[in-house]
Amino acid sequence: MAPTTRPTFRRSLALLAGAALLANVGFAGVSQAQSTPPTNGPASVADLAEGLLDAVVNISTSQNVKDDEGAGPAPRAPDGSPFQEFFNDFFNKQKGKPGSNHNVSSLGSGFVIDPQGLIVTNNHVIDGADDIEINFADGTKLKAKLIGTDTKTDLAVLKVEPKKPLKAVQFGDSSVMRIGDWVMAIGNPFGFGGSVTVGIISGRGRNINAGPYDNFIQTDAAINKGNSGGPLFNMKGEVIGINTAIISPSGGSIGIGFSVPAELAAGVVQQLREFGETRRGWLGVRIQPVTDDIADSLGLSSARGALVAGVIKGGPVDDGSIKAGDVILKFDGKAVNEMRDLPRVVAESPVGKAVDVVVLRDGKEQTVKVTLGRLEDSDQAAADSSENDGGVINPDPNENQDMDDQNDDQAHPTPDNKDKPAQPAPEVGDAKNILGLSLSALNADNRKSFGIAESVDGVLVSEVKPGSLADEKGLKAGDVIVEVAQEFMRSPETVVAKVQSLKQEGRRNAQMMIASANGDLRFVAVPME
Repeated sequence: MAPTTRPTFRRSLALLAGAALLANVGFAGVSQAQSTPPTNGPASVADLAEGLLDAVVNISTSQNVKDDEGAGPAPRAPDGSPFQEFFNDFFNKQKGKPGSNHNVSSLGSGFVIDPQGLIVTNNHVIDGADDIEINFADGTKLKAKLIGTDTKTDLAVLKVEPKKPLKAVQFGDSSVMRIGDWVMAIGNPFGFGGSVTVGIISGRGRNINAGPYDNFIQTDAAINKGNSGGPLFNMKGEVIGINTAIISPSGGSIGIGFSVPAELAAGVVQQLREFGETRRGWLGVRIQPVTDDIADSLGLSSARGALVAGVIKGGPVDDGSIKAGDVILKFDGKAVNEMRDLPRVVAESPVGKAVDVVVLRDGKEQTVKVTLGRLEDSDQAAADSSENDGGVINPDPNENQDMDDQNDDQAHPTPDNKDKPAQPAPEVGDAKNILGLSLSALNADNRKSFGIAESVDGVLVSEVKPGSLADEKGLKAGDVIVEVAQEFMRSPETVVAKVQSLKQEGRRNAQMMIASANGDLRFVAVPME
């Protein structure tokens, strides 16, 4: 069968080749007239690659590791084995050498961004290394020192001392790259230096849960182990991405690789060069996604923006410029299409910059001016705030003067019940039922039963009807309704009245600000149908 199959296969190839030739030559005029883009890739990237290979480096690292680190119990020979004495003697001697070390080596890639010796790579390539060596295309090897790292974007900047200026490459504009554009990766896969692969951009804005600022370029250019830290070039020879991760059940390339886009990396690299650390902007808010139900409850035409669930005390917007319940739609002129867009655009903004923020508040868009703090400076402020009330500012109950008076017994101190399991709330006479929720006024007894912090104000959810819409939305006994439709709730009666008012207005969902026992806030849109 084989002798007859091969000629047939060859004839088929010949026919296909002839058809392709006719398509490209015989009907070229028709194709040009219709302005149909060419379907073939670049004829060759040899000239492009030749000019870039010298700027791409291989990075080898070594780390001293104690032999007993992570070691489990020594294996034992079977009792009565003729080799038992020698076997056990060997491992006993090994255990008698505390602190003995051995070197662990790893390989990665990087690229030169300054002729004076600055090199960019991934943080995970050099993380924990005691020694970093840079191998250049001409065989030169130089020791490198670490200038700075950023774990959030997995980037690092290294410095070598060359005897002559190095070949360097520049960052390009990754924001103009489109799905389908040709790209080229150069790196050190599996230790094979100077390897070139070509593909296209398969996707943009990928979130692979690698960090808080995920915005990866996806490419089908072959990326394997050892390519990490290497550049992804456009067809102009500009770096538009830093190859960082792959999806691979086998450990090899299956055509799904991810690169940190230059639009994100360039700013981080510049800060590492200048300061040896990142200096990111900080807004000082806790946010959550805007779901379809929440969008409907707020009157938004579509689910977009970032919903502010809380404001950090002592943060940049603690002045009331942004409030819990606001939906941030634009930040410094950039649209916030989904929640994860906001941390990225804020982090990319300079510390101390005054920016315009467009928020949806009380059903209307407003523009507020805020001045950004520094993210690293926020750690202590957030920690101090968390010790008090979960790191958020609860709404001021005095903001709504038309509500019922607050019960006096809400002012009683709350004992420490952190380590005690929540107990069923005691029976109360003023419980109200609505939307599958049994509501009660907060008092000293039910605060103690559910371990609710003194700083939490609102209306207690004493019980949730199983299978109700509120139950499906995750509400549970011990939650506290702080607001409904951005109005502070003082009593069960005010919750019932507000829900009935929303129904009369034709709303399908009631947006509720819910506080946990320790004061953490979240927003839930409970259907009223």
